[in-house]
Amino acid sequence: MKQLFLIIGAPGSGKTTDAQIIASRNADTMVHYSTGDLLRDEVASGSERGKTINSFISKGLIVPIEIAIQTIVTAIKNAPSDVVLFDGYPRSHEQMNELDAFLINETFIQLQSVIEVVVSEEVARDRVLGRARGADDDETVFNNRMKVYTNPLKDIQDFYSAKNFLHKINGERDIEVIVTEMETFIKSKING
Repeated sequence: MKQLFLIIGAPGSGKTTDAQIIASRNADTMVHYSTGDLLRDEVASGSERGKTINSFISKGLIVPIEIAIQTIVTAIKNAPSDVVLFDGYPRSHEQMNELDAFLINETFIQLQSVIEVVVSEEVARDRVLGRARGADDDETVFNNRMKVYTNPLKDIQDFYSAKNFLHKINGERDIEVIVTEMETFIKSKING
């Protein structure tokens, strides 16, 4: 049984770094996947799917749901550990509903929690534009990414709150404080 933790947050919230640190500290029991990394790896492979993905992410747009779900499900199924930390998903109402419908019918994956790393738009902007990692890190693309993140956020929060899955963490503190709080919470939810 794979135990799934979804980690959401604005671009620049630190969600990927937080999850990477936790997974590396618990490498024998946890694995981390980032939707963005999985999609970028597919783009780097030069595959047809990668070219399709690139046509969306290069503009800061959401990758079509079927492609994202295929990528995510494959990663979870092949995960080397039973505890999977997955960041950057869901990013839309449709992705949330599609993932929920998928999980209802799956016996090998159990959603344990959705952890939201909360930061202000100002902090997110400063972090993203300060790191300038690639073509997706300029002001216009950041604004698109922020809008894509915030538009469905209330629906996503309400949906997972109603199922008692949503757990919020303040992402504007020292990284060690954030990571320790998140790691403690994840360990408290793991079955077995």
